[in-house]
Amino acid sequence: MVLFFTSTAISPPAFIYMGKDKFENEDLIKYAWPQDVWFHVDKLSSAHVYLRMPNGMTWDAIPEALLTDCAQLVKANSIEGNKKDNISIIYTPGDNLKKTGDMAVGQVSFHNDRQVKRVHVPKRENVIVNRLNKTKVEREVDHEQERVERIKKENAQKRAAALLKKKADSELAKQREAEKAARSYDALFSGGDDFEEEEQPKAKKSVWELEDDFM
Repeated sequence: MVLFFTSTAISPPAFIYMGKDKFENEDLIKYAWPQDVWFHVDKLSSAHVYLRMPNGMTWDAIPEALLTDCAQLVKANSIEGNKKDNISIIYTPGDNLKKTGDMAVGQVSFHNDRQVKRVHVPKRENVIVNRLNKTKVEREVDHEQERVERIKKENAQKRAAALLKKKADSELAKQREAEKAARSYDALFSGGDDFEEEEQPKAKKSVWELEDDFM
């Protein structure tokens, strides 16, 4: 079972989810969306909490209010962490999670430690935790089917974006060709004034005029 929460810290609301137990956490580690962000209490046991990233938001620029919601939910779902003040919550993108065969159930490491951030939590904020718990929904999730549907949707979006780019590139190429042709046309018909008129042949002098030249 997966637990889903709604954070109204931002508008439109964001969705947070976590496994009900350590076995469900294994599935979430395996099937976490690459762009989703994973949260956990640093150096203590806790729930694995994920933020379903809203469109246009990056993992390293999560609004402070939303980051606080995620951190408070993690703290509240840690047996040890919930009792302590001044704890740290670590978070990283879903595609940075690393799982090897020798790890215990629910245990995870990272591909790149430099992609792990920390947020300090001074104490439990009951107002925040209670607000999130009121939105809690528990349901079964077919992770494999969800993965397939996500990939199909992402591929469709990529194809649509590629078609739009191809169309834009084609229109730009046509525009440049038209501008090039216009410049060539203008150069062809605007250069007449730049040429000096050909000199008219001088009239031949008469015999009498030639004689006058020597007078």
